[in-house]
Amino acid sequence: MAAPLNPHGHSSTSAGSVRIMPLGDSITDGHNAYPGGYRVALWQRLAADGHAVDFVGSLANGPVELGTRHHEGHSGWRIDHLDAHIRAWLRHSVPHTVLLLIGTNDMNQNHDAVQAPTCLARLIDHIQEARPACELFVATVPPQSDPTRERRVKTYNAALPEVVAAKGQRVHLVNMYDALTTADLADGIHPNQAGHEKMARVWHGALRSVPAALTPAVSSLATC
Repeated sequence: MAAPLNPHGHSSTSAGSVRIMPLGDSITDGHNAYPGGYRVALWQRLAADGHAVDFVGSLANGPVELGTRHHEGHSGWRIDHLDAHIRAWLRHSVPHTVLLLIGTNDMNQNHDAVQAPTCLARLIDHIQEARPACELFVATVPPQSDPTRERRVKTYNAALPEVVAAKGQRVHLVNMYDALTTADLADGIHPNQAGHEKMARVWHGALRSVPAALTPAVSSLATC
């Protein structure tokens, strides 16, 4: 059963918890390969560290061992799809930290792949405009088994350091690509359980490297 929703459309928040929005596509969702995805092991790692965390968003899924099941992982969506909704999601869920992994579908659909880094930069701008004090983590896209898609992924990922570096001290690049191999994919695209657990380790390390990302806001519904 999903966590109860409050009038804002996200899970009820515990006092002193850190509101984290997992944002992206089916990899964030977990897809059929592993419902809950990296969020399962990430939440367990954060809980073991003693952090009270609420994942927030308009969607919810995952197994019972995932203590907070909300997210914004929309299967099949590209960067432009997220950008069309991001302001409303941020307004409703009020995250303190955002974990962004997007671009796989842009590459797989070959949807203006050359301009995808520019589209990502615009999405980052909109997140910062809506929640200027949020800590935003931007991950590189995991590898793909198809050689043509893999070439696009590598080109896209190569552009991300420059994109992120231009966005200031609250935007952080997360090297997800190097953490996985094609052996960690369930279907050539989506990570299997072992792949998601590797992703969780990378997200966990990134969050721990930025203490402010795991420090609750004074009023999580009023400030970000």
